Amino acid sequence: MASLDEPTIRIPSPVTASPWANRASLSWLNAGLLLVGALLVLSPLGVVVLTSLSPASAPATATARWTFDNYRTAWQQGNFLLAFANSTLVALAVTALQIITSALAGYALARLKFRGRQAVLLIVLATLVIPFQLLVIPIFIVLRWGHLINTYGALILPTAVNGFGIFLMRQFFQTIPVELEEAAALDGATRLQTLWRIMLPLARPAMVTLFLFTFIGEWNDLFKPLVFTTRPELQTVQLALAEFQEQFTNDWSRMMAAVVITTVPVVFLFLLGQRQFIRGIAATGIKN
Repeated sequence: MASLDEPTIRIPSPVTASPWANRASLSWLNAGLLLVGALLVLSPLGVVVLTSLSPASAPATATARWTFDNYRTAWQQGNFLLAFANSTLVALAVTALQIITSALAGYALARLKFRGRQAVLLIVLATLVIPFQLLVIPIFIVLRWGHLINTYGALILPTAVNGFGIFLMRQFFQTIPVELEEAAALDGATRLQTLWRIMLPLARPAMVTLFLFTFIGEWNDLFKPLVFTTRPELQTVQLALAEFQEQFTNDWSRMMAAVVITTVPVVFLFLLGQRQFIRGIAATGIKN
């Protein structure tokens, strides 16, 4: 036994890092990585905007004198007013038809019990791997038989139904509890009333996601107007942009101004619906 006069030696315990400090350092690291990634992604867009604001005779630098003359020239000579109207009409019509058809078909595949439901679902998924370009000849023949070539119908009807939209809505409907539909059935609601008053309001994130995918895809589509139309009054934004680039091949400032003009609407639309878009994408993968 140690005597009372001997000094007691105490070993200091190791200092452990606070969990709050670790979380703070990880947060700063994540923020830094996201910032670097955002700069890498946005740098080409910054070059495009900077080039569009620079005079045609001056290089695109941050110290160059900025001007909006390129935007005025591109808007007037590119005839983008008519192109914007046509693209908006076609994109909204296709989007509305896809939301209607996808909601009806997705609800049937998610809730209705009928023979061959899995086979129908597999067929819907199989359409996702078939490029639209492989179907252009039979679609052209059908449109010509229906006297729809050089009409708005040729730009709208070929993509009025989409397998991705059906699968997206089916996946989201499966995340909604069945008890809500059973309660509505006890109150005397029909299937269509349940879909309209209960399922669709709850499926708003999925519908916003489908709206963004479809609208942006139709806005950026060049293939359909190039193949199915020849009338100048049916010219869309991408077709007008392609013709504008042919006229001003060496004028990079005006070309970039035209690119910005055609890109701003879809970027603004995505920024408005990005929260619902993220919710819709996150929720559609919960159940198979």
